[in-house]
Amino acid sequence: MTTTHILGFPRVGDKRQLKFALEKYWRGEISQQALKDTGSTIRAVNWQTQADANLSYVTSGDFAWYDHVLTTSLLLGNVPERHQSERITLDTLFRVGRGRSQSDCGCGAAASDMTKWFNTNYHYLVPEFKADTQFSIQWSQLFEETKQAMEAGHSVKPVLLGPLSYLYLGKEVETGFDRLSLLPRLITAYQQIFTKLENLGVEWIQVDEPILALELDKEWRSAFKLAYQMLGSKTKVLLTTYFDSINHHLDEITQLEVDGLHVDVSQNQNCLDEIIEKLPTDWVLSVGAINGRNVWRADLAQWLDILTPVQQQLGERLWVASSCSLLHSPVDLELETQLSAETKSWFAFAKQKVDEVSLLGQALAGSTTAIAACREYSEPLRARAQSNLIHKTHIQQKVKALVSGSSERAAPFAERIAAQAEYLKLPLLPTTTIGSFPQTADIRLQRSAYRQGKLGETEYNQALKGHIEDAIRRQEAIDLDVLVHGEAERNDMVEYFAELLSGFETTQFGWVQSYGSRCVKPAIVVADIERERAMTVEWTRFAQSLTSKHMKGMLTGPVTILCWTFPREDISRQQIAQQLALALKEEVSDLQQAGINIIQIDEPAIREGLPLKKSEQAEYLDWAVNAFKLSASSALPQTQIHTHMCYSEFNEIIESVAALDADVITIETSRSNMELLNAFEEFAYPNEIGPGVYDIHSPNVPSTEWIKNLIKKAAEQIPIERLWVNPDCGLKTRGWEETEKSLTNMVTATKELRKEYTK
Repeated sequence: MTTTHILGFPRVGDKRQLKFALEKYWRGEISQQALKDTGSTIRAVNWQTQADANLSYVTSGDFAWYDHVLTTSLLLGNVPERHQSERITLDTLFRVGRGRSQSDCGCGAAASDMTKWFNTNYHYLVPEFKADTQFSIQWSQLFEETKQAMEAGHSVKPVLLGPLSYLYLGKEVETGFDRLSLLPRLITAYQQIFTKLENLGVEWIQVDEPILALELDKEWRSAFKLAYQMLGSKTKVLLTTYFDSINHHLDEITQLEVDGLHVDVSQNQNCLDEIIEKLPTDWVLSVGAINGRNVWRADLAQWLDILTPVQQQLGERLWVASSCSLLHSPVDLELETQLSAETKSWFAFAKQKVDEVSLLGQALAGSTTAIAACREYSEPLRARAQSNLIHKTHIQQKVKALVSGSSERAAPFAERIAAQAEYLKLPLLPTTTIGSFPQTADIRLQRSAYRQGKLGETEYNQALKGHIEDAIRRQEAIDLDVLVHGEAERNDMVEYFAELLSGFETTQFGWVQSYGSRCVKPAIVVADIERERAMTVEWTRFAQSLTSKHMKGMLTGPVTILCWTFPREDISRQQIAQQLALALKEEVSDLQQAGINIIQIDEPAIREGLPLKKSEQAEYLDWAVNAFKLSASSALPQTQIHTHMCYSEFNEIIESVAALDADVITIETSRSNMELLNAFEEFAYPNEIGPGVYDIHSPNVPSTEWIKNLIKKAAEQIPIERLWVNPDCGLKTRGWEETEKSLTNMVTATKELRKEYTK
């Protein structure tokens, strides 16, 4: 029998049960026990899903109340001093993730820094390290949940973030030391964790070391050998990597004292030959064939052909698995009642991917029934490949003609900024927001009623106009300089455009966790993309008619739409981005004609799309930058193009950020205390910048002094005449009360500083 397993299962529940329970708990509407009961139910269902599919192991330790890296920090007792108390509790975890307001204890404390998990749209809480950081087991969640799964009768494989990846993904919060120096101390804590798992009767531990997919320097590579020598686990260790090949580190990996290796081959099975050749004879090889990051059905017939000779060579040492945790997939395709039978036959969500792993394992074990089922399972993919969904010739020709021409703006920045200053007449330190305003209960109820046919289109549009006018009046009262319409009509910054562009499918329950209780519902690219009508013009024109202040048009950029949807796998990501850029270019033209002369094209995901290996990044950055520039190329000199980026560590891509040639870039910087601006100072970024002056992911209301200090810190690095003032990100998830208080403080701080800087 071929051993089968997955690396993790979605933790939010098939209908986002965890999200709703978390938010109720944070609002004080349910008890902590009720919250824990919800988590327990989700875990039990997840384990039973894996057991029902006859996987060899169910995975424990993949559940997190906010983020699995944060869970690891609590397990190790590594809690920032500002959030420490006598003992670590669930509320400690939430304070680290969300911050602590003045009302909690009379002393506010910022949430920990949050950034993207490799090249995904998942966010993790960045561990913080000091020279005297100590590690010891202080949070028992991993052991309690592993014991619960075992008591339920399951064969259990716990998952744990590895020590080197934990250190690498963190940051030093004091100068003068290297966090790698903490490794011996950290390994001691990991030895204690392994011992506790061994005492529970665990046979295998899945130790995730995803940084092995990166191109690590010698110091970090050498640290792996030391770490795994010191661990000396009696329980078997499956060293787990994902998101890219690890062949460049293979000689060093195969020297480690572990018992098996998991590799992600979902996008590149060609790396298998070398891995098999160098695999120690007593190791198992877990092959991640089932793609955990996309929703397309696996071609099981093809994988059976690829892995059969591997199975013949390795025998029982071959394991079959998902490529990575299924955290990055929606939960259950069976819930999708509005997709056609043909369309559903193309897809597999997490629950279906579990079945794919199981079926492929059975086929490799020699089951003739499973072999036939694999062949039959792949037929819809074969049929789709022969359908007319592949290429619309006229779109390809339009894209080819535009890409071969120039995507540059009509004038260089120096000329554009002069034209914009004359036309827009904005004050020093212009204030604005990133785009969205609170999606209130009324907005959500009206949208739901409209989708269910309970509210007519005319009535729904009138309701939306009311919300837009309300947002504008509030902004005018706060006295912001550049207004936005608030995006009441948008369910999501990507899904909204996916529903209006041809070539996409959207889902009802295709939710994927982004962080904490925040979930997104990525659309799926199924065909060539085309703009059939204007998407934002009507709403933006209406908003502009209500105010004499400048209204900012809001678009989501081509690379972000690409990264935050599930892409096709039959054409390149570059081709998809070019099709999106063409559609957005047409939208920019229509917004200009409607009198909108400030247009924001958001690209928060541009760094997220980077290949993990630096040697492969230049090609991506080239076409990603060109896609953005193509989308903005129809803008006239007096039209000011903004872009927004969040959780982007800019240092390594600053030249490409500058090459976007946006007139204004707004970025998230408050959690890092403006540290991200160092990249812009050292590079001498030429255009205008709006560093975020407060963290919208925390419910805390920033004080006027806090904001003034951040603006002053930004002014030390960026000339004051090139600075904008804005929040870190959109305000969709916040409430109006905290939003208005925060923005009022932001405007007050800005006005006070204008007086200081113009004396």
